[in-house]
Amino acid sequence: MDAKHPWTAAIAIRGETIVAIGDSKSSLKSLIGPETHVLDLQGQFAMPGFNDAHVHLADAAYGKLSANLEGAASLAEFQQRIRDQLKGSMPGDWITGRGWDHTLWPDKKFPTRQDLDAVASDRPMFFSRMDGHVAIVNSLALEIAGITRATPDPAGGHIERDAKTGEPTGMLEETSAMTLVYQNVPQYSPTQRRGALEIVMREATQYGVTSVQDCSVYDKPRSDNFGWLNFQIYQQMRREGKLTIRITEWLPFSAPLDRLEEMRREGGFSVPGKLGDAWLNTGTLKALLDGSLGSRTAAMLAPYSDDASTSGILRLDAAQVTSMAIERDRAGFQIAFHAIGDRANRIALDTFAAVLAANGPRDRRDRIEHSQIVALPDLPRFASLRVIASMQPSHLLDDERWAGDRLGSERVKGAYAWQSMLKNGAPLAFGTDFPVESINPMRGLYACVTRELPGGGPPGGWQPQERLTIDECLRAYTTGSAFAQFEEQRKGTIAPGMLADIAVFPADLTNIPPSDLLHTLVAMTIVGGRIVSQRP
Repeated sequence: MDAKHPWTAAIAIRGETIVAIGDSKSSLKSLIGPETHVLDLQGQFAMPGFNDAHVHLADAAYGKLSANLEGAASLAEFQQRIRDQLKGSMPGDWITGRGWDHTLWPDKKFPTRQDLDAVASDRPMFFSRMDGHVAIVNSLALEIAGITRATPDPAGGHIERDAKTGEPTGMLEETSAMTLVYQNVPQYSPTQRRGALEIVMREATQYGVTSVQDCSVYDKPRSDNFGWLNFQIYQQMRREGKLTIRITEWLPFSAPLDRLEEMRREGGFSVPGKLGDAWLNTGTLKALLDGSLGSRTAAMLAPYSDDASTSGILRLDAAQVTSMAIERDRAGFQIAFHAIGDRANRIALDTFAAVLAANGPRDRRDRIEHSQIVALPDLPRFASLRVIASMQPSHLLDDERWAGDRLGSERVKGAYAWQSMLKNGAPLAFGTDFPVESINPMRGLYACVTRELPGGGPPGGWQPQERLTIDECLRAYTTGSAFAQFEEQRKGTIAPGMLADIAVFPADLTNIPPSDLLHTLVAMTIVGGRIVSQRP
């Protein structure tokens, strides 16, 4: 990934840092001493470790402690997995889980509280969809939360109701509505959280991921100091030398400014010309402007093509967001907005334009997370405002099954528009949105270069004009992600002075059939000069 030296044959590492590269195996012999560990990769392919620009480690960890509903192909299978989770539980115990996707089911309809009541009515239940933007709960959970037909929709959220009776169906859309129930779910203990976080960190290294940009500090009413307890677990692991991936932790945009500044001081951070701790830092402020396309809560400029009754949900007031962004930018914070729909993306861009006008130019590297559906006139604004498009190609592997129906033939031209972003000069940073998608970057690389379903097709790819080359995809996952967190001076390339974070594959990823990308496994992952994962 180093434009000045794209290929090399030997790497010398001292401590956590690359100190030299050579064009032949013998070129670095002078650096080999009696204590040197010499590792011959036997012609395998080594590249900078993947830097996942968008993950939710805590959500993934909590998923390990609850029902796994990913891939359930029908309502009946969804219900059976819940029955399996009930084993060993007692009446009154909360049953939770994540990952269901109704678009995989034959009728493609949301489940209802009655579907859950049929499994068990004496245990409150809460199950979030794969995207985390809607959840289904049973009647007992609604009762505990005090939600009835008379309960008004909370700001930025929606309680779905039966069209005939007006009674809640059990579907809760967006955080403000889901929190009405979720705030009653018992919290996991620090020991449980740490154990589950260690599992997902090991999972990341098995896929060649060496850095993540994480959203595990939440802005929710029940969170202690806005979820800072999760970051404190990372800090403990850092002190013990137990971190196996590097973490940049995002902070909640809506938290009070003085608390944000306190978290930044306590957690450390990187800015241009000044790098924080190489293993653990705080990063951008994140706010969610809308929901997801799959649940039709992404905020659109016009109604959905397959449901004219809705144009999604805007979670925050645009004027208030702009005022808060100007204040937080003035305090030196980087800002990232979750924006899926074209309306949310436009509001994000308008906000960044207002920030620039109010506070003047500087190296901000503000970001739009997902940048999923963008109105065509707004595409050039990313570059003109120097906004990073932080995107997740693997979303396409699920969404292309139904995105055309949601968007229609015209809006779809600005959907998942990786090539258009690049042509317009927008910086790209790629990630996975784990656990919404697997943290395996190979799924993203496959989507990026083919725009085909995992089983192949449509021929040539869906909206094939938006495909990227493998080199462009790899850059977005390495140098692009490093730039997005102000750390391109030490991450993203194999070069002297850079961190020794390396992923090894048995085959050259730049020269294999694209269909092989999905099945290519990481042979070894090195973080800070230490092998943290290795296949026999």
